[in-house]
Amino acid sequence: MNRAAGILLPVSSLPSRYGIGCFSRSAYDFVDWLREAGQTYWQILPLCPTSYGDSPYQSFSTFAGNPYFISLEALMEEGVLTEAECDAAGFGGDGGLVDYEKLYKARYPLLRKAYERSEISRDPDCRAFLEENQWWLEDYALFMAVKDRFGGAPWTEWAEDIRLRWGNALDYYRRELYFDIEFQQYLQFKFFQQWRALKDYAGRRGVRIIGDIPIYVAMDSADAWAHPELFQLDERNLPTAVAGCPPDGFSASGQLWGNPLYRWEYHRRTGYAWWISRLRHCFRLYDVTRIDHFRGFDEYYAVPWGAETAVDGRWERGPGVELFRRAEEALGRHQVIAEDLGYVTDSVRRLVWESGFPGMKVLEFAFDARDTGSANDYLPHNYPENSVAYTGTHDNETLAGWFASITPEERRAARDYLCDHHTPDKELNRSFISLILRSAAGICVVPMQDYLGLDNSCRMNKPSTVGTNWRWRLKEGDLTPELGRELRQMAERYGRTARQPG
Repeated sequence: MNRAAGILLPVSSLPSRYGIGCFSRSAYDFVDWLREAGQTYWQILPLCPTSYGDSPYQSFSTFAGNPYFISLEALMEEGVLTEAECDAAGFGGDGGLVDYEKLYKARYPLLRKAYERSEISRDPDCRAFLEENQWWLEDYALFMAVKDRFGGAPWTEWAEDIRLRWGNALDYYRRELYFDIEFQQYLQFKFFQQWRALKDYAGRRGVRIIGDIPIYVAMDSADAWAHPELFQLDERNLPTAVAGCPPDGFSASGQLWGNPLYRWEYHRRTGYAWWISRLRHCFRLYDVTRIDHFRGFDEYYAVPWGAETAVDGRWERGPGVELFRRAEEALGRHQVIAEDLGYVTDSVRRLVWESGFPGMKVLEFAFDARDTGSANDYLPHNYPENSVAYTGTHDNETLAGWFASITPEERRAARDYLCDHHTPDKELNRSFISLILRSAAGICVVPMQDYLGLDNSCRMNKPSTVGTNWRWRLKEGDLTPELGRELRQMAERYGRTARQPG
């Protein structure tokens, strides 16, 4: 593994004129900035459409793309929207935060207008896209159209005939909602068209994309509605148990995610066909794929359906390395990162080792006085080469926020490790970043907030909370040439400078 460095920045956090980061000019400018800063990797969060709570880890589909990321400027260039129409929509007044409520109310009417002015039915590229992606898109487009017909209600609350996918109901809604279904297809065509153009541009500039695949799908998703046989659902297609994780440092009552659990015996009998299709889809979207909650393939935490917390859950056996061996037989070897954080047992460590995937090391876990045994694994001098090092992830506090929140004992331990008791707290972010950059880890990824020295008001996500997450955005002018030169110098100093394409 060649030594390299990268930045963690969700697409939604890019600066833009219209409420949320997207595939607009600012995304291309960020790629250029990364190249000049000597960075090889741009890590993003899942690109799927977000549902309740605005989390990219709770999506209406594991295969679809988020329509919010479609560039309105590109649609203006096509002539299906005008600048005046986009400027007149209200996306929220704070350019540093995403206002999802206003975004929903303003963005979809514009996208619908663009669809109505397009000639999607005559576009040969669109027809080719629909044919190539029919295996997931047909169900997804119908799901979203029916969901709108039922006022956005979860599919478990729809009329019984369509909830259980009776043949006559499917035929009826396909006829009745023809143009709504076509609108959803149009959104996916534009999303993937624009994403491919951005990814191809990044590749030409020597920047590789690290994507993210959640282990679970949302209960209120086209995946669960169209394929209940894949999940632990009863005869009414309701869960018997749901996903979560036990009490830990993030939450004393555990985390209750609510996702349906996989019926692993069924997947095993089918040769993991659905999972192979899912991974193939991701391998086409990204250069590197980070698999979230990797430990769930060894053992997964099952919480009884209807429980109010995750305290009474239990561990069940997952598919283990067999899934990844079947995937490699079908798809070949691809670059994958195993998110092996949380409660890690010897069997989880063995699974990561058997897979050959690099695991993750998070610096903020290294000085936890409550768990000195586990914390030792996260001290940079212990990082193996086959690992990806982070100061923190999207679920962690920012470096500045973390250092302000830990105990005096932990702060002393961190400064002892740095051999630095004099640098002001607000300037320590560079020292901590340098720790992981000079470690043996093959790849180091740093959240953009940490390079900027931002506090917890800029944190991306606080697990087990809803309503204030996934909102932070860069502001115009944050990515200065001076900051880029500093990042390049650090990358060069520790042998992590990007190799530019010939």
